Amino acid sequence: MPVEIRVPALGESVVDATISKWLKQEGDAVAAGEALVELETDKVNIEVPVEQAGILTKIVKQEGDTVGIDEVLAIVDGDGAATQQAAQEQVAVEQPAADAAPEPAAAQPDVPAPLQPAAEPAQAEQPTADPAHEEQAPVSPVARRLASDHEVDIRQVTGSGPGGRITKEDVVRHLEAPTAEPATAPPAQLATKPALAAPPARPTPPAPPAPARATDAREERRPMSRRRQTIARRLVEAQQTAAMLTTFNEIDMSAVMELRKRRRDAFKERHGVNLGFMSFFTRAVVGALKAFPLLNAEIQGNEIVVKHYYDIGIAVGAEEGLVVPVLRDADHKGFAAIEREIAELAGRARDGALTISELQGGTFTITNGGIFGSLMSTPILNTPQVGILGMHTIQERPVARNGEIVIRPMMYVALSYDHRIVDGSEAVRFLVRLKELVEDPETLLLEG
Repeated sequence: MPVEIRVPALGESVVDATISKWLKQEGDAVAAGEALVELETDKVNIEVPVEQAGILTKIVKQEGDTVGIDEVLAIVDGDGAATQQAAQEQVAVEQPAADAAPEPAAAQPDVPAPLQPAAEPAQAEQPTADPAHEEQAPVSPVARRLASDHEVDIRQVTGSGPGGRITKEDVVRHLEAPTAEPATAPPAQLATKPALAAPPARPTPPAPPAPARATDAREERRPMSRRRQTIARRLVEAQQTAAMLTTFNEIDMSAVMELRKRRRDAFKERHGVNLGFMSFFTRAVVGALKAFPLLNAEIQGNEIVVKHYYDIGIAVGAEEGLVVPVLRDADHKGFAAIEREIAELAGRARDGALTISELQGGTFTITNGGIFGSLMSTPILNTPQVGILGMHTIQERPVARNGEIVIRPMMYVALSYDHRIVDGSEAVRFLVRLKELVEDPETLLLEG
């Protein structure tokens, strides 16, 4: 019986999606639970599975189409007999292909018999491409899709990411690399037809250089992904709808760095995760938000909604653009739980495996441009939130302490806020409270 495959619910505030890639074609057999098509939303990519086995009889929407919730994507015939027949047809197609494997040697009757054993080394070379390479080297979803679209064997791509991870740039680099012609082809031709060697040709004058005006080789046009378009739209909307201001302060990181140095090994051995800076700043942000709750609020119409829970968004740079997974109930989590969950969310973000629920409902955001070397910046609000904290690189600088000039590891921090409900004095005092908590990290144990 035909079954309509429809666009599932995409999550809060997500009303449509773009068909990124069909994973099956018309006439293909599909198993129950198997992914049929990949949809790209503003936030994450979603695979739509089929609920029962059958045959994909019709694709209603094509790649690149924009579809809304509950729209029909495809028709699957769930008849069991049809499924069995399709499976048999697949086997029937595969068997002749396997039987026809030795035909290439017989298809060259003009090759002398002594040359036929030379085909054995070529067959022996095939296993050198280790099929386990793809499993050993992690591959990002974007890189895998790009390799599939250009028919690139992902096992031949060298990964440059952490742990040998293959990224989109690695696939692009592999595609742009000059393809070397097989060195054995000219000797083989000379060996089989030595009498057909061509006489040396007259040297031809070099071709004139291309005109300097030609810009097609110096420019590249790339379509903006749906996520990048959404990021661009939301950033512009944030600047147009909020009265956004930014205030700055600096933090002496000496105490945190000394504490991490003393406790790092024991912390890693006990909890199985590194003690980073994000847990200190997350706990400090929660403490500052409790002192100044309007920074943990949002505007809905003519009302201010103050939230007494602390779901902290952590900005993560991924291949397709910045995403902000949410650390739920951060005030109830210790240092180890915060570090562990942030590491998991960041890994899932870079692999494109986040769910929509993991990206929704944050009350305040932290972004760390310091990991890229940023000394100072003005972060843009992640609306409808009214506050975002920007961390920056730690740099040794001369500062005055007790009438003396000393060298200390200092970090600039920036707080962007919506001036419609947050006054400047509140924003400044928020950063002062944050500074006090980070510079005396033992007090973080008393917060939350």
